[in-house]
Amino acid sequence: MRVTKKIKEEQIRILGEVYKDTKPALIFRNPFELLIAVILSAQCTDKRVNVTTARLFQKAATPEAILSLGLAALEEEIRDCGLFRNKAKNIMATCQILCEQYGGEVPADFAKLQELPGVGRKTANVVMSVGFNAPAIAVDTHVFRVSNRLKLAAGDTPLAVEQGLMKAIPKDKWSAAHHWLIWHGRNICKARKPLCGKCPLADVCPTAIDFQPSP
Repeated sequence: MRVTKKIKEEQIRILGEVYKDTKPALIFRNPFELLIAVILSAQCTDKRVNVTTARLFQKAATPEAILSLGLAALEEEIRDCGLFRNKAKNIMATCQILCEQYGGEVPADFAKLQELPGVGRKTANVVMSVGFNAPAIAVDTHVFRVSNRLKLAAGDTPLAVEQGLMKAIPKDKWSAAHHWLIWHGRNICKARKPLCGKCPLADVCPTAIDFQPSP
Protein backbone atom coordinates (compact mmCIF):
# COMPACT_ATOMS: atom_id res chain seq x y z
CA MET A 1 0.00 0.00 0.00
CA ARG A 2 1.31 3.42 -0.98
CA VAL A 3 0.53 5.85 1.83
CA THR A 4 -0.68 9.00 0.12
CA LYS A 5 -1.60 12.30 1.67
CA LYS A 6 -5.26 11.24 1.49
CA ILE A 7 -4.54 8.02 3.39
CA LYS A 8 -2.61 9.92 6.05
CA GLU A 9 -5.54 12.28 6.46
CA GLU A 10 -7.82 9.26 6.91
CA GLN A 11 -5.44 7.76 9.47
CA ILE A 12 -5.51 10.99 11.45
CA ARG A 13 -9.29 11.22 11.19
CA ILE A 14 -9.76 7.69 12.52
CA LEU A 15 -7.27 8.19 15.35
CA GLY A 16 -9.05 11.38 16.36
CA GLU A 17 -12.44 9.70 16.28
CA VAL A 18 -11.38 6.65 18.29
CA TYR A 19 -9.22 8.41 20.88
CA LYS A 20 -10.87 11.83 21.08
CA ASP A 21 -11.67 11.51 24.78
CA THR A 22 -8.26 10.26 25.93
CA LYS A 23 -6.24 12.17 28.47
CA PRO A 24 -2.62 12.00 29.66
CA ALA A 25 -2.02 8.90 31.78
CA LEU A 26 0.25 10.75 34.20
CA ILE A 27 -1.45 12.46 37.12
CA PHE A 28 -0.28 16.01 37.88
CA ARG A 29 -1.60 19.37 39.08
CA ASN A 30 0.81 21.84 37.50
CA PRO A 31 3.78 22.02 35.10
CA PHE A 32 6.30 21.25 37.85
CA GLU A 33 4.57 18.05 38.89
CA LEU A 34 4.27 17.09 35.23
CA LEU A 35 7.98 17.72 34.68
CA ILE A 36 8.96 15.51 37.60
CA ALA A 37 6.52 12.78 36.53
CA VAL A 38 7.90 12.71 32.98
CA ILE A 39 11.49 12.53 34.24
CA LEU A 40 10.48 9.59 36.42
CA SER A 41 8.66 7.86 33.54
CA ALA A 42 11.85 6.88 31.72
CA GLN A 43 11.85 3.06 31.53
CA CYS A 44 8.94 2.98 33.97
CA THR A 45 5.19 2.60 33.54
CA ASP A 46 2.88 5.56 34.01
CA LYS A 47 0.94 3.52 36.57
CA ARG A 48 4.04 3.09 38.73
CA VAL A 49 4.99 6.75 38.30
CA ASN A 50 1.54 7.83 39.50
CA VAL A 51 1.91 5.71 42.65
CA THR A 52 5.34 7.21 43.27
CA THR A 53 4.40 10.83 42.64
CA ALA A 54 1.25 10.57 44.77
CA ARG A 55 3.50 9.64 47.67
CA LEU A 56 6.28 12.09 46.81
CA PHE A 57 4.08 15.13 46.25
CA GLN A 58 2.40 14.68 49.62
CA LYS A 59 5.81 15.40 51.15
CA ALA A 60 7.39 17.68 48.56
CA ALA A 61 5.51 19.24 45.65
CA THR A 62 7.71 22.23 44.82
CA PRO A 63 11.36 22.63 43.78
CA GLU A 64 12.13 24.19 47.16
CA ALA A 65 10.49 21.33 49.05
CA ILE A 66 12.34 18.68 47.08
CA LEU A 67 15.66 20.43 47.73
CA SER A 68 14.80 20.50 51.44
CA LEU A 69 13.97 16.80 51.28
CA GLY A 70 17.53 16.02 50.27
CA LEU A 71 19.05 13.56 47.82
CA ALA A 72 19.01 10.47 50.06
CA ALA A 73 15.36 10.92 51.01
CA LEU A 74 14.39 11.60 47.40
CA GLU A 75 16.11 8.40 46.31
CA GLU A 76 14.05 6.44 48.82
CA GLU A 77 10.81 8.06 47.63
CA ILE A 78 11.41 7.21 43.95
CA ARG A 79 13.30 3.92 44.39
CA ASP A 80 10.52 1.82 42.81
CA CYS A 81 10.66 3.83 39.55
CA GLY A 82 13.92 2.30 38.37
CA LEU A 83 17.17 4.15 37.61
CA PHE A 84 16.28 6.02 40.79
CA ARG A 85 19.77 7.22 41.66
CA ASN A 86 20.32 8.95 38.32
CA LYS A 87 16.75 10.30 38.28
CA ALA A 88 17.11 11.65 41.81
CA LYS A 89 20.39 13.36 40.89
CA ASN A 90 18.79 14.98 37.84
CA ILE A 91 15.68 16.04 39.74
CA MET A 92 17.74 17.68 42.48
CA ALA A 93 19.88 19.51 39.92
CA THR A 94 16.78 20.61 37.99
CA CYS A 95 15.11 21.89 41.16
CA GLN A 96 18.25 23.85 42.01
CA ILE A 97 18.20 25.53 38.59
CA LEU A 98 14.47 26.25 38.81
CA CYS A 99 14.98 27.96 42.17
CA GLU A 100 18.08 29.90 41.17
CA GLN A 101 17.12 30.97 37.65
CA TYR A 102 13.33 30.83 37.35
CA GLY A 103 11.93 31.72 40.75
CA GLY A 104 10.86 28.14 41.38
CA GLU A 105 8.71 28.04 38.23
CA VAL A 106 9.05 25.78 35.19
CA PRO A 107 9.96 27.89 32.13
CA ALA A 108 7.44 27.73 29.29
CA ASP A 109 10.29 27.67 26.79
CA PHE A 110 11.35 24.61 24.81
CA ALA A 111 15.06 25.48 24.64
CA LYS A 112 15.27 26.35 28.34
CA LEU A 113 13.52 23.13 29.28
CA GLN A 114 16.08 21.09 27.37
CA GLU A 115 18.84 22.71 29.40
CA LEU A 116 17.47 21.15 32.60
CA PRO A 117 19.19 17.94 33.80
CA GLY A 118 17.24 14.85 32.83
CA VAL A 119 15.17 16.72 30.26
CA GLY A 120 15.54 15.71 26.63
CA ARG A 121 13.56 16.67 23.57
CA LYS A 122 10.72 14.25 24.32
CA THR A 123 10.27 15.48 27.89
CA ALA A 124 10.44 19.12 26.82
CA ASN A 125 7.77 18.49 24.18
CA VAL A 126 5.49 16.79 26.73
CA VAL A 127 5.82 19.69 29.16
CA MET A 128 5.21 22.29 26.45
CA SER A 129 2.23 20.39 25.04
CA VAL A 130 0.53 19.08 28.16
CA GLY A 131 1.74 21.58 30.73
CA PHE A 132 1.53 24.78 28.71
CA ASN A 133 -0.94 23.88 25.93
CA ALA A 134 1.60 24.68 23.22
CA PRO A 135 1.52 22.80 19.90
CA ALA A 136 4.13 20.06 20.14
CA ILE A 137 4.56 16.36 19.39
CA ALA A 138 6.54 14.20 21.80
CA VAL A 139 7.85 10.98 20.28
CA ASP A 140 8.07 8.14 22.77
CA THR A 141 8.37 4.45 21.94
CA HIS A 142 4.64 4.13 21.21
CA VAL A 143 4.50 7.16 18.92
CA PHE A 144 7.68 6.05 17.15
CA ARG A 145 6.37 2.52 16.56
CA VAL A 146 2.85 3.45 15.45
CA SER A 147 4.03 6.27 13.18
CA ASN A 148 6.44 3.96 11.39
CA ARG A 149 3.96 1.11 11.04
CA LEU A 150 1.31 3.42 9.61
CA LYS A 151 3.93 5.19 7.51
CA LEU A 152 2.28 8.33 8.80
CA ALA A 153 5.80 9.51 9.54
CA ALA A 154 8.57 7.03 8.81
CA GLY A 155 12.00 7.60 10.29
CA ASP A 156 14.97 5.93 11.94
CA THR A 157 15.14 8.40 14.82
CA PRO A 158 12.60 10.06 17.12
CA LEU A 159 13.55 13.45 15.68
CA ALA A 160 12.91 12.28 12.11
CA VAL A 161 9.52 10.90 13.14
CA GLU A 162 8.68 14.10 15.02
CA GLN A 163 9.49 16.19 11.97
CA GLY A 164 7.44 13.88 9.75
CA LEU A 165 4.44 14.05 12.06
CA MET A 166 4.64 17.84 12.14
CA LYS A 167 4.30 17.82 8.34
CA ALA A 168 1.55 15.20 8.22
CA ILE A 169 -0.67 16.50 11.02
CA PRO A 170 -2.28 19.96 11.16
CA LYS A 171 -0.57 22.08 13.80
CA ASP A 172 -3.75 22.57 15.82
CA LYS A 173 -3.91 18.79 16.28
CA TRP A 174 -0.28 18.12 17.21
CA SER A 175 -0.80 17.88 20.96
CA ALA A 176 -3.96 15.80 20.70
CA ALA A 177 -2.47 13.49 18.06
CA HIS A 178 0.46 12.78 20.35
CA HIS A 179 -2.00 11.24 22.82
CA TRP A 180 -3.94 9.43 20.10
CA LEU A 181 -0.79 7.68 18.91
CA ILE A 182 0.29 6.77 22.44
CA TRP A 183 -3.06 5.21 23.33
CA HIS A 184 -3.22 3.35 20.03
CA GLY A 185 0.23 1.93 20.70
CA ARG A 186 -0.77 0.83 24.19
CA ASN A 187 -4.15 -0.63 23.31
CA ILE A 188 -3.85 -2.01 19.78
CA CYS A 189 -0.55 -1.52 17.96
CA LYS A 190 1.54 -3.26 20.59
CA ALA A 191 5.23 -3.90 20.11
CA ARG A 192 5.28 -7.70 19.94
CA LYS A 193 1.72 -8.68 19.11
CA PRO A 194 -0.25 -5.88 17.46
CA LEU A 195 -3.98 -6.57 17.41
CA CYS A 196 -4.46 -5.94 13.71
CA GLY A 197 -7.70 -7.92 13.65
CA LYS A 198 -9.23 -5.40 16.04
CA CYS A 199 -7.54 -2.30 14.66
CA PRO A 200 -9.76 0.49 13.31
CA LEU A 201 -6.85 1.55 11.11
CA ALA A 202 -6.22 -1.84 9.50
CA ASP A 203 -7.68 -0.79 6.13
CA VAL A 204 -5.35 2.20 5.89
CA CYS A 205 -2.26 0.62 7.44
CA PRO A 206 0.43 -0.63 5.02
CA THR A 207 1.94 -3.03 7.57
CA ALA A 208 -1.26 -4.55 8.99
CA ILE A 209 -1.10 -7.46 6.55
CA ASP A 210 2.32 -8.44 7.93
CA PHE A 211 0.80 -9.16 11.32
CA GLN A 212 -2.33 -11.01 10.21
CA PRO A 213 -2.46 -14.65 11.41
CA SER A 214 -2.17 -17.29 8.71
CA PRO A 215 -5.44 -18.99 7.69
